[in-house]
This record gives sequence, C-alpha cells and structure tokens, in this order.
Amino acid sequence: MVTDAPTRPDPRTVAESVADPELPMLTLADLGVLRDVETAPDGTVVVSITPTYSGCPAMDAMKVDLTRRLQRAGYGRVDVRTVLSPPWSTDDITPAGRRALAEHGIAPPGPAPRDDGPVLVALQPRPRQVDCPQCGSADTVLVSQFSSTACKALRRCSVCAEPFEHIKEL
Repeated sequence: MVTDAPTRPDPRTVAESVADPELPMLTLADLGVLRDVETAPDGTVVVSITPTYSGCPAMDAMKVDLTRRLQRAGYGRVDVRTVLSPPWSTDDITPAGRRALAEHGIAPPGPAPRDDGPVLVALQPRPRQVDCPQCGSADTVLVSQFSSTACKALRRCSVCAEPFEHIKEL
C-alpha cells in the first residue's frame, strides 16, 4: 500500500533561509552565525547559533524566527542552542553576504585582526581604509564608532558626501 506522506524541506535548508533581524538583507547562514542543524533521534531539530558579540540583543529574535520557520515547515520540536566556541568573527560572513551588504549601502568588514598572543586593548581605534559602498571612493571618514547597532560604525564619504554604515571587524 502506497501512502502519500507529506514531505518536509530539509531542516538545514529552512534554517539557512532565515534572515538576520538587524541586517535583513543577510540570512543567518550568510552572516555566519548559523553553526549547525541536526535532527536528534527523537525527531527534534537542534539548531546551533553563535552570537556576533557578547550580549547581542538579536539572539532572542533569531531563536524565535528559527523556531517559527522550522515549525511552519512541519518540524514540531525545535531546540535552538547558543554556542560560544568557536567565537563568531566577521571573517565568517560569506562572500554572498559581503556582496549583499555592499548592495544595500553597508560597507562590509575587511579581514578580522588575528593575534595568537595576549589581547591588546587599544585606546584609540586603528585607522583603516573603508571604501564607500555608493561610489567606491577610499576617501571616507569615521563619523561615529557606533551606528544603529554596536557592531556597526557610521562613516561618510568625502567624495559623494553620502553617510554609510560599516560592519566593524571582530
């Protein structure tokens, strides 16, 4: 006897399509915070995500969005877990995510600083070239270390005079 059992999409595919609540042009996969999606023996979908920084206020919204989307796809039991190791880095943003940021007027981060020694605390931000996502000019200035979220800085282009946000390297 053949039955037509409803088919559900792959849970990883569903989780990979969930948008970031603060940067909706990016999926959680493009942002690099989606770490793992597994199905436990009891059928529970277990999703692991990593915050972009300690105390990230978007984590609760990410958990709600992932749970809701997976439940709508037919997965009754969903467990979204926060994992802290390895820590998230701006290097985890995918090339597609970097393109999406630039297309939406947000300068993507450059390579994250790497140091195997002690963590140095800088009293002044390191000067860095950030190209304008509007006109491409490298002649930009820092307006504020913080923008709409703590992980973004506000900059202005000296050529086209447009303000823009820049994802800080972490």
